[in-house]
Parts: sequence; C-alpha cells; structure tokens
Amino acid sequence: MSKKLLIDVDCGVDDAQAIMIALVAPNVEVLGITCVHGNTNVENVCKNTLRVLKACHKLEIPVFKGADKPILGKRIDAGHFHGMDGLGDVPDPDAPGLDLIQKEGAVSAMIRLVNENPGQISLVATAPLTNLALAVRLDPSFPSKLKGLFIMGGNTESRGNTTVCAEFNFAADPEAAYIVLNEYQCPTTIACWEFTCYSKLSWTFCDTWLSQDSEKARFMKRIFAYSMEVSVSERLQELVAGTGLVSCDSYAMAAAIDDNIVLESDHYPVSVELTGTHTRGMMVLDTTGMLKKTHKIRVMTKMDLERLMEMMMDSLK
Repeated sequence: MSKKLLIDVDCGVDDAQAIMIALVAPNVEVLGITCVHGNTNVENVCKNTLRVLKACHKLEIPVFKGADKPILGKRIDAGHFHGMDGLGDVPDPDAPGLDLIQKEGAVSAMIRLVNENPGQISLVATAPLTNLALAVRLDPSFPSKLKGLFIMGGNTESRGNTTVCAEFNFAADPEAAYIVLNEYQCPTTIACWEFTCYSKLSWTFCDTWLSQDSEKARFMKRIFAYSMEVSVSERLQELVAGTGLVSCDSYAMAAAIDDNIVLESDHYPVSVELTGTHTRGMMVLDTTGMLKKTHKIRVMTKMDLERLMEMMMDSLK
C-alpha cells in the first residue's frame, strides 16, 4: 500500500532536497505540493518547485500557490542562505512557466485532497505554517482527517537561527505555528532546529552525493553551490554548532517516508511563544505538565543517519 504525501514548501535548497527524496521513494505517492512564503517570495517558491519537478521529470504532480505573507507582521526571507531566488541565484533559461501552477489555491487544495483521502495523507510541512493555519481555520475538521503531520521547524533549547530564540519557519509566522501546534491533534512529528544541527552529515558524504553522474546530481550541485559556500563561513558554523551538511527539511521528509528511521524521540505537549521580546516564535516544550494539554507531539532526538544518506543518494541517481 502506497503512502500518500502532501508537501507544503517554501522551496529553498533543502526543500528541493526533501522533495527529491520523496519523488524516488518506493511506495510513496506525492499527491500535490503547496507553496507558501518563506525562504523567498511565494512566486519564486512556485517557480522553484516546478524547476525541481522538471529536473526529476515529474511535472505531472500538481503545484498550488498559497499564502504570500504571514498571518500578522512583515514577511521575512532567507536569501542570505538560499540566494535571493531561493535556489542559489542560478540562471535557468528553460525554467517551467508559472502557467503550470494550478488555478486552485493551496489551502483549498489541501482541504479537498484530505477530504478525498481521509486518514490516508501524511502532510509534510517544511516551511512557515501559514497554509496549515489557514486550512484549520477554514475547516476545523481538517487535522483529524490527516494520517500524520511532519514538521521541520521550532526549537527545543531556545537556540535561534533567525532571532535569538526562534528558528526560521516559526519566526516567519509565529501565529501560524501557534495555531498548528495547538489545534492539530493528529499524530505530529517535529524535526527541530537543534536536532538537525546535531544530526549533521559530513562534507565528504556531500561530495560523494553531488558527484553522482546524473542530471539530478548536476542540478543539485548548481543550486546548492551558494548555500555550501555560506555554510563554511565562521558565522554559519557558529549557528549550526560545527561543520557539516544540515539538510533541515530532509529529516522531516525521511521520517514521513520511513517509519523506522527515527531511533529516539521525546513526547511532550508543545506551544509557541507569541509575545516575548526575545522569544517570539520560540517553541515551548511542556516537560512538567503545566500547560494542561493532553496532546503530545513526537520531537525527534536521534535518526538513523546511514539510512538518511541512502535516501539522499538514491534521490540524485
């Protein structure tokens, strides 16, 4: 029986890596990809998603345009790491046109697809959670119809990569993160920022991964060059606590695809801080039961990295 995935992205380089893992995974069916603001503006996210699908010869997968800004406040981006266009600012004269984007909006499509496949879809969210928050507002029953939710975002040790205490996806729309973590009662797994840093892959592996003789590997090498150069800077090594490849979104995707890849995890009620001067957007873990919440989420603490590397290698063959 195939696993049905719906993927919500702000297609930067690590989203591209996660999408490519899903596209080659056996017994996985990607029903659609929804786009949202984040690493770059939503128009670029749509273009980038189509570029990834073209590189993988999978343009038949429908792509939907979603929210172009957070629920409150100003939009931020991650151009300093992903390039201003989200994919390393590499020219692509043959990029697919935006006319391939579905007419239906992302939030409407999410609700429709889940209603058509109740209890069967795992939603993988590798971006700010704006689309997910809007979906539960439009259809409060939406989360209960998901098989599971896999999020890359948040943090567990108050270490931020965007503000002092907040990870990018949650900092980009704290209200959306709050709504999702408090209103989605489905089985939920999070790959948080610190976990991805502790689970770095070596640059030696990265060289092997990118040196494969394939169109997909050459595509990834081109779009990843900018981020790789930034990654070896002293500032980035401070942020990720060392040196190595941190493919943030790939961890959440791998967990959605392979039920056995998460080796250790914590289970806690969680929320998101909305008002702190330094802590707005920070994920809050309730280790003592003070929030009086019954729903606990799975926070990954250890992953089978050999298996992850296999999946990443396969994605570029």
